[in-house]
Amino acid sequence: MGEKNQKIIALLPMKSHSERIPNKNVRLFSGKPLLRIVIDTLLGANYIENIVVNTDSAEISNIISKYYNQDIIIHERPEVLCGDMVSMNDIINYDIAQLAGEHFLQTHSTNPLLRSKTIDSAIRKYFDNIDTFDSIFSVTRLQTRLFDKNVKPLNHKFGDLIRTQDLEPIYEENSNFYIFSKNSFKSALNNRIGLNAQMHELNKMEAQDIDEEEDFVLAESIYNRKYSKLES
Repeated sequence: MGEKNQKIIALLPMKSHSERIPNKNVRLFSGKPLLRIVIDTLLGANYIENIVVNTDSAEISNIISKYYNQDIIIHERPEVLCGDMVSMNDIINYDIAQLAGEHFLQTHSTNPLLRSKTIDSAIRKYFDNIDTFDSIFSVTRLQTRLFDKNVKPLNHKFGDLIRTQDLEPIYEENSNFYIFSKNSFKSALNNRIGLNAQMHELNKMEAQDIDEEEDFVLAESIYNRKYSKLES
């Protein structure tokens, strides 16, 4: 890696309230609370030095205390940062101001199919290219015919039926992870995506995010069939 033996602090924000899936973070997923899936994945990554959980939930804190030890640092979320309309960048800013590290990876408990080896690969890519790019974030490739709300083609022309696999790809920010430094965060006016970011592509299955009830069912089904007996 570009900066040899560098370690990264993982930031894992989790709030108590969930609008579309009640108690999402603590709901059982393949037999254990959802939040434990991503924590175990982070603990299995070679380049994660510490995990910081920012939460307003006593239940989440209690689960972490029950199953984990000094590997997890808990930041109790101040009231000013509680609520559904608070920007994630504000929470990140609160966390990194209290931490001595320089490099961070932020992820979510709602990405249970993310693998430890993918995290390590992205961290290596981040440090290998740190002289050129200041941050990295995960994306999913889209190669399908897209339209705006006015039925205007965005990436193709009417009547020109190019095979979808030959379309110019568009990339969706999938929120699985963001890797950045304190400096890049500040330079981008408190934004986890820096001013000169690079993308790290994930396949659709691994990038599955739990947002709606059907996402939970699908992700759990995939996990039980493909992941539960594998090491992260």
